[in-house]
Amino acid sequence: MRLYGEDDDAKNEAPNTELYAILNVSPQASDDEIRKAYRQWAQIYHPDKQSSQLKDVATENFQRICEAYEILSDVNKRQIYDIYGMEGLTSGLELGPKLDQVEEIKQELEKLRQQEQDMKVLPLLPSGAILANLSLPDFLDGNGILKGMCMSSEVQSQLSKRNLIAVGGNIAVTGESGGAGTTAVLRHQISSASTIEFMASAGLQSLIGLQTSQVLTANTGATMGLSMSLKDGSINLTNSWTRHLSESTDGNIELSLGSESSITVGWRKEDEKMSADGAIKIGASAVEASAQYTRNFSSKSHGRVAAKVGSHTLEIQVGGGRKISNFSTVCMSYAIGIRGIFWKLELHRGGQKLIIPILLSSHLNVVTAAGAFIIPTTLYFLLESYVFKPYNLKREKQKAMEDFDRTRAEVQQGRAVARKAQRLLENVANRKRTQQVETGGLVITEAIYGNPKYLKKGFQPGEQKDELASQVFDVTLPLNFLVDDSRQLKLHEGVKKSGIMGFCDPCPGEAKHLLVEVDDYEELLIPQEAHRR
Repeated sequence: MRLYGEDDDAKNEAPNTELYAILNVSPQASDDEIRKAYRQWAQIYHPDKQSSQLKDVATENFQRICEAYEILSDVNKRQIYDIYGMEGLTSGLELGPKLDQVEEIKQELEKLRQQEQDMKVLPLLPSGAILANLSLPDFLDGNGILKGMCMSSEVQSQLSKRNLIAVGGNIAVTGESGGAGTTAVLRHQISSASTIEFMASAGLQSLIGLQTSQVLTANTGATMGLSMSLKDGSINLTNSWTRHLSESTDGNIELSLGSESSITVGWRKEDEKMSADGAIKIGASAVEASAQYTRNFSSKSHGRVAAKVGSHTLEIQVGGGRKISNFSTVCMSYAIGIRGIFWKLELHRGGQKLIIPILLSSHLNVVTAAGAFIIPTTLYFLLESYVFKPYNLKREKQKAMEDFDRTRAEVQQGRAVARKAQRLLENVANRKRTQQVETGGLVITEAIYGNPKYLKKGFQPGEQKDELASQVFDVTLPLNFLVDDSRQLKLHEGVKKSGIMGFCDPCPGEAKHLLVEVDDYEELLIPQEAHRR
């Protein structure tokens, strides 16, 4: 009887389970189960129990087993590994009694990861934006299309582990008037939970200021700022609080006291598929409410709807964007409100932004509003169907061929390691199989692991087909070894099968199935019963 089992990493990309696979235990395994599995594997792979010809192979695999046991048997290390894998264990996190909760460990690792990423990215390119306001009605009247422009740029430099300096400048031109300004900020990391910033600005808005941020609890943070204008001596005080309402939702309150006093209450929710935020601002001279919803259609495209309503504003915006490279995204949106009808074009590349709002009409009428929405929407779908989609399919095929060539050496090395591991299992596996035959137990007559497209074609191990052989791997021997004393075989759900001792990944990045042929299929336990055929 043949049974098909779908590998978990083909469905969910199960993270951080390689060490569990090495010991063949569940991610929910108890300490006793981990200890028992370690002893079983250690007896097989201990170098002192092998001949001189196999001692090097045994040593290599024994070290893998010991490393897996050392991490999974330690409560803190296991928690870190479950969250961030081996990267978390090598990130420099100091373990101790103050970091005994999973959420605390996760937050600390996020800080370390962000700091490391900032250190790599900050010196590369300055961040900045260019905003060019265009007006189609003025252009048709012969008054020129460009009505104003604003440019800003900032460069950051890490002076030391705790100190960072940022210097930026901006220039704005509207009609025949304009101005410029420059700002310098010195940020000091007081501790892992608090920072302080000193700021000075001259030009368009001359002021000096001080701001400090503090993490109050695991879910609450606060920021307080104080600034004074060098022109009129006015003082502005801001105070804001943020709170994690759930794993994906934050809430915030900001109070501002000064020439433009206001209070703002907002929230934000974000996950892999969507992001949404909203805010209500109540000021001394105006009231405003805003909301925005973004939906990720895929890893490369998204759609967005936004609205803003208040004492002096009313606007609805619909648009979307598409990622055109690893660092570049183009966006286009359609906006209609009391200011008129607009198109907004955006190009984001790294920390740089180019934003071009185009005023189509300062008067609201049905024909212009409908045409401004239908024309770019139709153009986008035409480009998507006849340009973007064919181009992306071509790139994906090319990338698949490049990945195959790139992983060829990796697969060959993985096969060699797996065959060496099987050599050490061979004696015990054959002895177990003989015992199962004598007692009428579970005997794995054939087991093939790999690309399901080839498994379901009825692959026979004796066939000599290069393409076929490169996509599958024979795992009959390790599965016979894993049959326990109760005449059962269990491969744990949520664990990548390719990490089991004696297994390898014959087709990285592809879905994988396990085809098992047994004498008595009722004894075989597979988590997904629907896969039986």
